[in-house]
Amino acid sequence: MKILKPCATSANCKDVGAALGGRVETKSGLNSLKDTNLRAWTPQMAELYDVDLVAGRHITETDLRAAAPVCVIGQDLVENLMPGVDPIGKEIRWNATPCQVIGVGKKEGSALGTSLDNWIILPLSTYNKENGNQQDSLRVTVRAGAAAHIQASVDEVRQIMRGRHHLAYATRDDFAVETSDSFLELWKNISGTFFVVTIGIASISLVVGGIVIMNIMLVSVTERTREIGLRKAIGARSGDILRQFLIESSTIAVIGGALGVFLGVLLAKVVSWVSPLPSAVQLWSVLGGLLVALTVGLFFGTYPASKAAKLDPVDALRSE
Repeated sequence: MKILKPCATSANCKDVGAALGGRVETKSGLNSLKDTNLRAWTPQMAELYDVDLVAGRHITETDLRAAAPVCVIGQDLVENLMPGVDPIGKEIRWNATPCQVIGVGKKEGSALGTSLDNWIILPLSTYNKENGNQQDSLRVTVRAGAAAHIQASVDEVRQIMRGRHHLAYATRDDFAVETSDSFLELWKNISGTFFVVTIGIASISLVVGGIVIMNIMLVSVTERTREIGLRKAIGARSGDILRQFLIESSTIAVIGGALGVFLGVLLAKVVSWVSPLPSAVQLWSVLGGLLVALTVGLFFGTYPASKAAKLDPVDALRSE
C-alpha cells in the first residue's frame, strides 16, 4: 500500500492518511468480543484523529511496509479479552487472524449508548494482505496547512485524484470530497429540521394545553354561577370577575409550565450524566418557558373569564 507524501501531492496539505473499516469479532483465548470497530489505517491517521495511548506505541511506516501483524486496541478489548493482564506483547485475533498488541488507547467512554472503546487499529497493508487486496472503498484524510488553504487543498486533491483515476475532462468524479464545512452544513440542515419539528410539536402541545385550560375554566364558570351572581350582588364589578378568572387560568398554566421546565432541566442533566454530551440550561430559557405558559393561560382563559364577567347577577342567583 503506497500513500504519497503531502509534499509530493499538494503544496497546501500538511498531513495525509488512508483508512478502511468494518466490523469484526475479536478473540483472546476463550474470551471474545463482537462488533468491534476495525480501523485499517496508515500511520498518519492516528495523528489526524488524535488517538491518545496509555501504553505502547502506534503503528509505524515500518509496520505498514512490512504488513506486520500488529495492532493497537481500545479499552473494551483490554477489559473483555485480557482482564487483569498487561496486553502489550500479547496476541489477539480478529476474524481468526492473529496480531500482536503494540498499543492501548485511552478510555473514551460512550456516546448515545454506544461504546467508543470497542476498536482495533491495524496497518492498512496488513488488512489488505489478509483480505486478498479486495477493492474496498478507501477513505483518504487530508489536513490543510491552514484554515485559509482549505479550498485550495480541496481543489488540488481533486485534481490529483482525477489524474490517478485517469478521468477525462468532461467525465464526472468517481469519488467524493468531503470537508469540515460539508459536515457543518449537514449538521445545520439536520439541526434546522429538528428545530422546526420541535417548534411544531411544541406549538401543537401549547394549543392542546390551552384548550384544556379553557375547558376547565368553562366548567368552573358553569359550576360557580351562583358564586359569581352573589359577588356581583354585593358589589363586584365585571372587571373584578374577569381578573379573578384570568388569574386562575394563568396560575394553572404557570404551574404546568414550571413542571415542564423542571422536567426539561432534569432530562438535560440525565443526558449529561449518562453520556458525554454536554448540556447547559440558560436562565433566559427558563424565564421564556414560564412567560409562554403565562401567555397561553391568559389567551385561552380570556373567553371563559369574559363569559363569567358578562353573567347577569339576577339570572346567576337563580341558577341551581
